[in-house]
Amino acid sequence: MFIPRRIIFQKEALEYDMAKEILARFNDKNTEIITLPSNKIKQYIPGTVLSQQYKEGKKTLVVGIKKGLKFQTCKPSAHYQMPLISGCMGQCEYCYLNTMLGDKPFVKVYANVDDILNQTMKYINERTPEETIFEGAATSDPVPVEPYTHSLEKAIIFFGGSEKGRFRFVTKYNDIDSLLKLEHRGHTEIRFSINTSSVIDKYEHFTASRDKRIEAGMKAAKAGYPVGFLIAPVFIYPDWKEEYRDLLLMLKSKLPKDLEFPVTFEIISHRYTTTAKNRILQVFPESMLPMNDEERKYKYGQFGYGKYVYPKESLDEIKEFFEKEIDELFDNKKVKYII
Repeated sequence: MFIPRRIIFQKEALEYDMAKEILARFNDKNTEIITLPSNKIKQYIPGTVLSQQYKEGKKTLVVGIKKGLKFQTCKPSAHYQMPLISGCMGQCEYCYLNTMLGDKPFVKVYANVDDILNQTMKYINERTPEETIFEGAATSDPVPVEPYTHSLEKAIIFFGGSEKGRFRFVTKYNDIDSLLKLEHRGHTEIRFSINTSSVIDKYEHFTASRDKRIEAGMKAAKAGYPVGFLIAPVFIYPDWKEEYRDLLLMLKSKLPKDLEFPVTFEIISHRYTTTAKNRILQVFPESMLPMNDEERKYKYGQFGYGKYVYPKESLDEIKEFFEKEIDELFDNKKVKYII
């Protein structure tokens, strides 16, 4: 669970029950409480250099209201992003949120969940009779704040009652026990971002261990949820195939034999932008992330800016490896993409 050092309530947020409950929960603890007359946040987060601002931002919870209710698209994961939360308490060195969320990457929760769910229903109705899939973790990890937002609980129950709406989210944490007995009807897919222990230990600071994430995945599967695993980012390093094979073997040994839904896999190779690289090296000056431009290929992405990706030969090797291993190890499975 995320225990913030400070909580900032934006203008009008305390008119909503979620904000009131968060205030009551933390008001008598060693947590700084700030109530804003406006929506300007950054001046209340300390730090004079980027590394300090980053660390203090990661310890800050902002409670606000989602006013603009136009949902962003979310390819290839879903049709739309579902904006329940933004930001994450984790400090993964490679994370693209290092650039997306600016120099003070605070965690923000939206108190007007009912408004967001009402908008969700409008998008579902627009696409009926087709199913519409919503991603709940496009710019966040919603699990660490769930004990006091209950946003996932509300969303899961909402989608459980929807015939044409589907929900999915991904997490690097294991605190999902409160979700296990909800009436989900198989309409929510819980995915776990996993990697080798080498990658997690080096780059994924303040996250759950590999084993705890896999254990939580098994709990979700036994509770009847569709379950998936996001293996990302995939790095090429000495013995990478052996370690990723061990990861897949552990999954196979733990998964229940009678899965109601196929286990899904999404595989994403490591990539970075120049802006991200510069920011990462400011925040993590001792980082050992492999970001040598000369060893990569520059490729333009769907959002109009370029990224450094592994060369084609390496990407082909990654794709061939995971296709072969997953096909041989898992029976009831679906590989959504390998990129």
